[in-house]
Amino acid sequence: MLNLFKRALKPSHDSWFARAMHLFDRAALDESVWTELEELLISADVGMATTEKLIEKTKERVKAEKINQGSQVQEVLKQEMVSILNLPIQKPVVATAPRVILIIGVNGSGKTTSIAKLAYSLKQEGKAVILAAADTFRAAAIEQLKLWAERVGVDIIAHQSGADPGAVVYDALAAARSRQVTDVIIDTAGRLHTKFNLMEELKKLKRVAAKADATAPHEVILVLDATTGQNGLAQAKYFTEAIGVTSIFLAKLDGTAKGGIALAICDQLKIPVKYIGVGEKPEDMAPFDAAAFVEALCA
Repeated sequence: MLNLFKRALKPSHDSWFARAMHLFDRAALDESVWTELEELLISADVGMATTEKLIEKTKERVKAEKINQGSQVQEVLKQEMVSILNLPIQKPVVATAPRVILIIGVNGSGKTTSIAKLAYSLKQEGKAVILAAADTFRAAAIEQLKLWAERVGVDIIAHQSGADPGAVVYDALAAARSRQVTDVIIDTAGRLHTKFNLMEELKKLKRVAAKADATAPHEVILVLDATTGQNGLAQAKYFTEAIGVTSIFLAKLDGTAKGGIALAICDQLKIPVKYIGVGEKPEDMAPFDAAAFVEALCA
């Protein structure tokens, strides 16, 4: 897992965090070190508020614990980063099978590929999975999901382009019950430029799922494109306020030097990152691990 994190975070490590860690190699840890650290963390998309909090907590501990060696200060900084990232993942309460996972996110975020990776991972665990192609707005989305379903070897329920997304979810849940499926993963539309309509549609899908099982959907996972940086944080805020998000799937992490966005998300929204995605292959994902993330970022 650490190797996958290192591969994913190499651009962020090489561009910003390695430089940040080298600040503590200096003989004297004066105010200039903290100023440069602040600049580097903000450049890595940690964000102003989270950066200030991170530095303040580190300085407080350094003073309280009478630390004066650069390597020890570096270790305190890393521990504070882990603390921000290490949010608990709430285990969903599933009244009756299947577990219903609603996947949301804007178009182009890597949502469909992330769904395929999640389906592949669940199948590797011995789960029976059905995909629900509820992004009926784009014919390409349905066809792309069909191709992924075939590639990873899971069933899919899909209607024609333009069909009612609620009907797709209803049929997927009915099929899941009859086939004794353990997990249903629902793809949804992501046309954020029609915000009100999109959010109303997502709320409707939640209601349809709840009719089949009052505790459903059991998870609402937001797929965020890590390359969008602070724009991703704005997206996460909007989706969280409108529909609620239980966790984040941080996609395309290997395509950005702005991996600090994970710190901003966890700190500002208090939403845990559950998975990271790298590459295009079904196996190119991993459960999020705060300690491994920080180690890969700062090593």
